[in-house]
Amino acid sequence: MNRSKKEQVVAELQERLKNVKLAILADYSGLNVAKITELRNELRKSDAELSVIKNTLFRIAAQDTGFSVLDNHLAGPLAVVMNFGDVVAPTKALIDFAKKNAQLEIKAGVMDGKALTIDQIMALSELPNRETLLAQLLSVMVGAQTSLVNVLSGVPRQFVQVLEAYRAKKENN
Repeated sequence: MNRSKKEQVVAELQERLKNVKLAILADYSGLNVAKITELRNELRKSDAELSVIKNTLFRIAAQDTGFSVLDNHLAGPLAVVMNFGDVVAPTKALIDFAKKNAQLEIKAGVMDGKALTIDQIMALSELPNRETLLAQLLSVMVGAQTSLVNVLSGVPRQFVQVLEAYRAKKENN
């Protein structure tokens, strides 16, 4: 690859890294083309992509971004999973694939400029997806409002019950 081609690859990678929410490095040695294609297809479903990029080119492209924290992990044949949307779905897909295929070894990740360990990536994959989290938040918010209405309506309700009991007592006398 000549110098101009490398500069073009670095420029394109820098542009893509601006939109990436999560990046995970994985050692893919030992996987055949069919398995890598299968992983790429799974990741595309969750708005992520798997790229094999030369470590030096990735290091240069990541210099002025939050992805420079991955410099220590850039050794050997690595694939970069870049996510542009919900961070949970592609992480789940990658972890599930790694469990089925021992040749794929997850090395490290970065999210919002902070390095992620393998344990943190595993924890991220166990979270519910974005829609489920939003639904849970909505149910908590609606439940709080319902409880507030019940509490606020309790005093007038009890007052009406007292008045009704007083009226019933007067009618019986």
